[in-house]
Amino acid sequence: MSFFGQVIQWFQNPAHWQGDAGIPHRTFEHLLMSGASVLTAALIALPVGIAVGHYGRGGILAINLSNVGRAIPSFAVLVLAAKLFGFVSGPKVLGFGAVPAFVALVALAIPPMVTNSYIGMREVDSDVREAARGMGMRERAVLLRVELPIAMPFIMAGIRTSAVNVVATATLAAVVAWGGLGRFIVDGFGLQDYPMLFAGAVIVAVLSLIVEFSLAGVQRLSTPAGLRPLKSSQKEGPSGTAFDTAPVAA
Repeated sequence: MSFFGQVIQWFQNPAHWQGDAGIPHRTFEHLLMSGASVLTAALIALPVGIAVGHYGRGGILAINLSNVGRAIPSFAVLVLAAKLFGFVSGPKVLGFGAVPAFVALVALAIPPMVTNSYIGMREVDSDVREAARGMGMRERAVLLRVELPIAMPFIMAGIRTSAVNVVATATLAAVVAWGGLGRFIVDGFGLQDYPMLFAGAVIVAVLSLIVEFSLAGVQRLSTPAGLRPLKSSQKEGPSGTAFDTAPVAA
């Protein structure tokens, strides 16, 4: 039997779809860890990026710190977190498991959100801000009703980038003895069960694509109708983070 035939046979095995070690449960664990990490990163990063972009102060510092965070490999953060929590609380308590993986994924998700939210706020035309203030809007109203709707495509692009990166990287959680889809890859490598390893990689790739297209739809729906692009495109921002740009519909 060919290798791809063995992979198909692995997927067809009912035992791989049942129990705590089955595909549905591992996928749930993967999504739970990824979702919690992205949500926590958003609670940290978005207020910082939006505030810095709104007031126009500290932007260079925020972007540079964000770039430093992007430069550190996720695996290095994972190992450092495992060592740190193992030293503080004992390796049997926190040194291995969900906590180090969670810390590493949050650190991975923060930089794109900070960068894109800052860029999105700074891309708002200053004349638009002044016109809103001239109409009697207070700063809070200018932020919520003018700046945020215009910056939403950039903000959502940052969230989408972070989410896809986290889903793809959450496989590393298996290295510190946590669950998720990475267990198929790590266990497959350890047992030299290469059909299992390949199947795990395929599931992660498919899940990443689903998250990408789903959040692309959410991004479009959350963008005001007058700002929705006619043709989607992406380019590299000044900080190296991908964000959506396109002609604005008339």
